[in-house]
Amino acid sequence: MTKYFFFLTVPLVGYVSIISSGWMSFGLLIYAFLVVPLLELAFTPDRQNLNNEEQLNLKSQKRFDLLLYSVLPFYAGLLMVFLDIQTNSQVGVGQLLSFGILCGVMAINAGHELGHRHNGFERGIGEALLILSLQSHFLPYHNHGHHRNVATPNDPATAKKNEPIYVFWFRSQIGSYVAAWRIEWQRLSRKGKPTLSLGNRMVRYTLLQAVLITTIYWIYGGAILLNFFLVCVIGALLLETVNYIEHYGLLRAQDSQGKYERVTPMHSWNSDHILGRLLLFELSRHSDHHANPGKPYQILSSFDNSPQMPTGYPGMMLLSLIPPIWFRIMNPRIPQE
Repeated sequence: MTKYFFFLTVPLVGYVSIISSGWMSFGLLIYAFLVVPLLELAFTPDRQNLNNEEQLNLKSQKRFDLLLYSVLPFYAGLLMVFLDIQTNSQVGVGQLLSFGILCGVMAINAGHELGHRHNGFERGIGEALLILSLQSHFLPYHNHGHHRNVATPNDPATAKKNEPIYVFWFRSQIGSYVAAWRIEWQRLSRKGKPTLSLGNRMVRYTLLQAVLITTIYWIYGGAILLNFFLVCVIGALLLETVNYIEHYGLLRAQDSQGKYERVTPMHSWNSDHILGRLLLFELSRHSDHHANPGKPYQILSSFDNSPQMPTGYPGMMLLSLIPPIWFRIMNPRIPQE
């Protein structure tokens, strides 16, 4: 358990960054995308898995969940600090980038993990985090669209081979948003319930986000609201960059009737680089996550037959921003159909 407290370095460095000026305001950017990638080049990936007894033991321990729950008060508190400091001084580019990273690493990532839980309390925390990052549409599509359609042309969140990330950002974000509305519309239609009602999660999420935006505008004004939008955009770009590297170029086989094979660990890129695993609640063990979506983060496993990333998530995200180099390194690694 102790190793997962390493995640707390993110809000700590983030706090120092958003209250600082000059080069120190870039602290979280430097930490996440320079220090961590360099360290991951020095450390050997840890592919060790837990045995069945260890998995059962860790799965029952609530302390792993409590660490996840703590993300909401941490993030909400940091958001208030970020908004309040702007009442006395203008924020710089470094502070905007640092808080945008907090948005992606804390709110969206923890919201994703908790959004997979069956407990209403836990899902509620996940929803709150995604609402605070203006990414509430993520849950309906991710759980009921992405996990069903992953590694197929039907999934906007699966990057195609030779698709530049800058095209994927828009295709995935817009496609997932539209699909989230469609999923909720179809779900309620099947039940014979009104589609434009509070029973529609997208309606509820949209109203709650509107309340959040209105509250920020009323208390802080338009300029600070604009900065809030900017950091949410940065968080969304981090989310889509992670989506890009997680399934790039992977496709599930189809049978003669056009039915896709079931999702296996072969349909997500895996990374066992330890620092990225700890900072992101084991998100980089993505192959097991897709093969077993209900598994909590602390017991995810590594599979020998899953495609492996050459480095951890932060390094891969940087690499993806240079498409010619990304294609040259990753295309030969894509499993042959």
